[in-house]
Amino acid sequence: MQPENHGLLDLYGCHVESLKDEGRLKNWLTEAAQAVDATILGSHFHTFGGEGGVTGVLLLAESHISIHTWPEHGFAAVDAFVCGSSELETVRQLLQTALQARHSEWTVHRRGSGLG
Repeated sequence: MQPENHGLLDLYGCHVESLKDEGRLKNWLTEAAQAVDATILGSHFHTFGGEGGVTGVLLLAESHISIHTWPEHGFAAVDAFVCGSSELETVRQLLQTALQARHSEWTVHRRGSGLG
């Protein structure tokens, strides 16, 4: 196993209707995975209904990309665990742009670096 990068992206001031649209969110996560040549093994998304948000995950051969949204706060939390820092940056840029976030917080953690 090679060490991987794990990106945590908090998106603020997002387009509220997008945060409630399961189909659009699934498409954007799929586009992000395809943009970094990840292999999608499966997905699961759930809409909480009414004014509620969406939670969803793409299971990747390389790991995963997930999203949790809170439309009432214009907020989305994205978790991207994929190989390589350039790939993570591509995921960040694509999702930040798609959700029209006004502000974001981005942290990257190196995982598995103690394996040798």
